[in-house]
Amino acid sequence: MTLSHDPLQKMRKAPGIVRLHGHRGARGIWPENTLIGFQGAMDMGIQAIELDVLLTKDNVPVVTHNPKLMIATSRDKNGQWLSNENLNVAELHFDELRQIDVGGILAGSTYASLYPDQAFLFGQNIPTLEDIARLVCRDAYQNVWMNLEIKSTPLGNHVMPSPKALAENVLSLIAEYGLDSRTIIQCFDWRVLREVERIAPSIPRSYLTYMDCPAPVMAPNIYVDSPWMAGTSYNDKSELCEIIVELGGAVWSPFHKDLTMRDVERAQSLGLIVNAWTVNEKADFDRMIEFGVDGIITDYPNRAQRHLLKRGLVWHDNISLPK
Repeated sequence: MTLSHDPLQKMRKAPGIVRLHGHRGARGIWPENTLIGFQGAMDMGIQAIELDVLLTKDNVPVVTHNPKLMIATSRDKNGQWLSNENLNVAELHFDELRQIDVGGILAGSTYASLYPDQAFLFGQNIPTLEDIARLVCRDAYQNVWMNLEIKSTPLGNHVMPSPKALAENVLSLIAEYGLDSRTIIQCFDWRVLREVERIAPSIPRSYLTYMDCPAPVMAPNIYVDSPWMAGTSYNDKSELCEIIVELGGAVWSPFHKDLTMRDVERAQSLGLIVNAWTVNEKADFDRMIEFGVDGIITDYPNRAQRHLLKRGLVWHDNISLPK
């Protein structure tokens, strides 16, 4: 296959181009995983929006990150902050979930300290995947891709639907809206990606990775005998790209701090796209640019745009450097 006939060409790096993915829309600017955040990112010229999908109790795919509602970003219909930390998305009907306002961050919370410049909005409900599909199908956004993360865990510490149910419900909606050719499915739980391959083998799959380390900030999924890796055998980091290729993966999405230039070169030599997550600081932008990644997943696409321009780079094919 030549690059000119590559269906993923628009997601690969090109001379002078590093692809930008708006993480959860543009979490550093707008409330995460909201319609206003996704539309804002696309209106900025971001070519790929990264979003998270879970299933409600009545099997509605909704766009939200945590298996349990995050009380630091959730208010009830009366504007009161939620106090119950154990509200599982998978145990709520969509009509219940739709009443939650996720447009702001609770002052004084740890989350607020992480995103001090995020807008505080009212009336921002958790969208459905169908809401996002309708948005992306508008004429103005025909060149936008969805980098869609299905949220799942094999650890049994959350109430979650099966990988099969997750994949079936998400892929059914993508097919309904004809977005197969503009969607990448990614997941840390590779069992879900195995189901995606079974149901819709033509949709490119992205294998999210977070290496085990002494003080992980979240659950690692890459280690010996990991239940996240769908039964594959892992002994050494140097084997990781080969494993993903053997599984039929098109994209490798590693945590940016896990990467080396050699990793990127090896992955790309095998035909993989490398999208690093979640890159927010200037020094990290520089490091990913120097490493030659295809895509940068960022909470601050505005910051990334300015930094790319400063480096004489752009983020998609239809723009040129200002004179």
